Amino acid sequence: MKTQKLLTTISLSFVMLLSLNVNAQEFNKMDNSTMDRAYYPSNAPKRTFEKTDEAKKLAEPQIRVTYSRPAKKGREVFGKLLKFGKAWRVGANESTEILFVNDVTFGGKDIKAGRYSIIIIPTENEWTLKLNTELDGWGNYGYDETKDIASVSVPVTKSDKEIENLSIALYKASENTVNLKIGWDTTIAEFPITLK
Repeated sequence: MKTQKLLTTISLSFVMLLSLNVNAQEFNKMDNSTMDRAYYPSNAPKRTFEKTDEAKKLAEPQIRVTYSRPAKKGREVFGKLLKFGKAWRVGANESTEILFVNDVTFGGKDIKAGRYSIIIIPTENEWTLKLNTELDGWGNYGYDETKDIASVSVPVTKSDKEIENLSIALYKASENTVNLKIGWDTTIAEFPITLK
């Protein structure tokens, strides 16, 4: 009987400790640079609302980019906030990540389906985008250029309108080619990805 009482007391004490620990946990505050996702095709997250099985199949995701969206907040972004010639995580907080559901070609190289981080080296007239195998990093602190597997350099264009928050879109540029479009402030760059 004493053993049973002791076990009951120990069990209750353990449960109370667990509940205190759970109650002590707090939620993180809302981040200033909210996380977002871009998909190709763009209607992929809403494919269950498509009317036919064929339309649902066509809307299955092929590429997904997960990134945080910093705001310009009146700052001069390129050349000041982001130094020309220096690696940039393409956003804020965690490294920006791209998921290829199927194999693709990027920068003339065959890339296996999977997750990769994206690093940009901006200059005044062009950006170089690098796919890197290092995942789940914070900013550029974990960036290891020896893990780059492909890169593409493209000229930048200027936007007529100021883009307050970093924005990413994926769209069909031509048959089997999807462009990864990145814009912030008044700068836009588009990187071609070939679907297989």
